[in-house]
Amino acid sequence: MTKLDVLNTIEETGVVAVIRLNEPSIMDPLSKALVAGGVKCIEITMTTPNALEIIKDLSKKLNRNMLIGAGTVINAQMAKDVIEAGAEFVVSPVMRPEIIKVARDNDKAMISGAFTPTEILEAWESGADLVKVFPATALGPKYFKDVRGPLPQVKLTPTGGVNVDNTAEFMKAGAVCIGVGSALLNKKMIAEKDWDGITKLAKAFVEQVRIGREK
Repeated sequence: MTKLDVLNTIEETGVVAVIRLNEPSIMDPLSKALVAGGVKCIEITMTTPNALEIIKDLSKKLNRNMLIGAGTVINAQMAKDVIEAGAEFVVSPVMRPEIIKVARDNDKAMISGAFTPTEILEAWESGADLVKVFPATALGPKYFKDVRGPLPQVKLTPTGGVNVDNTAEFMKAGAVCIGVGSALLNKKMIAEKDWDGITKLAKAFVEQVRIGREK
């Protein structure tokens, strides 16, 4: 896929599943359950054991059905490693121009972390395709609306504290998509291998994105 295809898929789907797990063996059925629920974008965090191997494996198995990205990328070398492993998009919790440059040089989608308006604008002007406001739970949907007043050109996405109850409000406030972790990747369902339950949760988030966009 081209970088534009990747960005279009992220924005059209509206949900990026942020995965931090200690059991790589369940990645295959979990990924399929998410895809069945309409979530086509998975972010494997670099805090996940054997993250590079998981990214490489999933990129080969699910390339036609799902986008595989890498999260918690905190330096340029790590960005190079995840891209080499097959990541189609790179996500960082912080604003580092050198990480953005690696993604741009390799024609990969870049989602840079930021918190303040100054960081948000700096990330955008450095070449980030989307700016991840993190942790969003500390700010809430109103912050997005306030920031987009003076910075309407910046594409924002919340991560941290996003759940099925506030997703629509984040979208209404101007987010282009959401990043969601434990609220979608329910630990109890995963432990019980309740893949149908995960699929239902995925569908619920996708529906809330749609509702928020129509408000």
